[in-house]
Amino acid sequence: MLASHRYGTIYTGVTSDLIKRTWQHKEGFVEGFTKEYAVKHLVWYEQHENVLSAIAREKQIKKWNRAWKIKLIQEGNPQWRDLYRVVVG
Repeated sequence: MLASHRYGTIYTGVTSDLIKRTWQHKEGFVEGFTKEYAVKHLVWYEQHENVLSAIAREKQIKKWNRAWKIKLIQEGNPQWRDLYRVVVG
């Protein structure tokens, strides 16, 4: 999940290349929702064994209400730190 800032606008997506896709959002190369609302901070992610399970999980989370998404982020990243540098290493 990406966020504009702590408790800000949240975007949920799926990708096979988390580093590349997050970088594209950060640099404004992805037109649409994330660019319009400056959603650039990687605040939560999961890794999956295969693309089908990743897509199923994305669809599940997208149906959640905002409070559940915030709770998920808070449990793993209570400061809403941008995890991009952690992922890049």
